[in-house]
Amino acid sequence: MSKRQEIRERRQRARVRSRLFMILMVAGGALLVAFAFILPSLNLGASDAAVTPAAPRNLGSQIDGRSLGDPNAPVRVDVWEDFQCPACKIFSEGTEQQLIDQYVSSGQVYYTYHFFAFIDGRVAGGESQQSSNAAMCALEQGKFWEYHDVVFANWDGENQGAFADARLIAFAEHLDLDMDAFNACFDDNRYKNEIDQDYLAGQAAGVQGTPSVFVNGTLVTPGYVPSFEDLSQAIEAALAGGQ
Repeated sequence: MSKRQEIRERRQRARVRSRLFMILMVAGGALLVAFAFILPSLNLGASDAAVTPAAPRNLGSQIDGRSLGDPNAPVRVDVWEDFQCPACKIFSEGTEQQLIDQYVSSGQVYYTYHFFAFIDGRVAGGESQQSSNAAMCALEQGKFWEYHDVVFANWDGENQGAFADARLIAFAEHLDLDMDAFNACFDDNRYKNEIDQDYLAGQAAGVQGTPSVFVNGTLVTPGYVPSFEDLSQAIEAALAGGQ
């Protein structure tokens, strides 16, 4: 092979490599553009996050936002909780239901949930704050207690991402909420002032940890999580006029 022919072949190979490179670049760019259009339709993220459903339960026939039962009941029970609190999860899934079954459904107790969002250090955007905000946005659609139960069913540690924003949105999707309305409420942090007022009211009442439960304004077993027996004794005393 002559020197001139060898040079021509080298140049030809270089041109082929250059064309292949350009073809690959164009194809790669086309794939990226296609992926950008397809990705939203895949609905990845919040809606695909695995959500543990809450067990169905009886809440009684009278539900008014964060309150259960007859507002004219002779005894008021007020509970302050943080959704990130493991003891609150245990209380809500056990003792709370016993109270509802025995005292709320019978018209003897008016039961109200209050926020005491403190485990995240009260940092804006923290998991205690955001889960409270999300629950209030669910309340707008009449599903506070359903959202409350799903949040506790998906508890997985404090400040570990169990209640990251994407997860909280996934819980709302799981409950078939109107997502446009929910997201507008959630993004606006619409209930921050109400949640903060609950916290301040709890502090004024003597709440130092969660859950803290009051029967007709008196804190039951200060410093300890009250059992159903503790609360039943306090409620029976109040019903008998002893409180």
